[in-house]
Amino acid sequence: MAVQDERPQLSDDLDRDVDAPRLKSMTIGAVVKALEQEFPDISISKVRYLEDQKLVAPRRTPGGYRLYSAGDVARLRTILRLQRDEFLPLRVIRQELASGRADNDVATPAPGGGDGARRPKRRRPSVTAPTSGALYSLDEVVEETRADPRLVAELEDYGVIKGEVRAGTKYYDETEREIVRAVTELARYGVGGRNLRAFRTSADREAALLQQILAPALRSRNVQRRKEALEALENLAAVTTHLKHLLLIRDLRKIVG
Repeated sequence: MAVQDERPQLSDDLDRDVDAPRLKSMTIGAVVKALEQEFPDISISKVRYLEDQKLVAPRRTPGGYRLYSAGDVARLRTILRLQRDEFLPLRVIRQELASGRADNDVATPAPGGGDGARRPKRRRPSVTAPTSGALYSLDEVVEETRADPRLVAELEDYGVIKGEVRAGTKYYDETEREIVRAVTELARYGVGGRNLRAFRTSADREAALLQQILAPALRSRNVQRRKEALEALENLAAVTTHLKHLLLIRDLRKIVG
């Protein structure tokens, strides 16, 4: 069912319940519009999900409508940047916020790109990213990730990355570049491509499970239903990633306990 904006019927609540300093409060629809330029995949559903996870707590009118203060919007922006730029799960983001992590502590792009601009080092790959995104040659991947070219070749041999040949040159997309970056970190501990088959198998199984759950909606002719299915796919991917993290921590505790 499509998610509707909460702006209708709000005026009466505001007249009865909001004092002068709070008149600047924003509805959830206005918050999404304010954030969508920096976060194109933001949606009402995602904001509500973050509220369900106790990461943000907007004020409610007597009629039950959400009203977000400037501080709430800044907190949401911080959460979204930590997710996108630092790959942090919600549990860690909650700890960061509790410890006083503020929006100005998070790397942000500055208009005009001056010398003092603070830019995120990495962009979080998205399942909805277009296939026509940026491509990187092997030399560019090696330069940016500091990977051994032999490791990249090994990853291809084991099917962890594939690359794409254009005009006789092999190119990799942004997600594959970040895979190489992550594996390079693991390689410092002696983990090679042959050890990553378990990760690949696990990812294939999870993708098949999510596809089974959402396939009917993703193939729907209804544009709104497909959009909601893509949002659900992003949320499910985040939840399964967090679940794997929790299971890993649990098992590691058994080793050190």
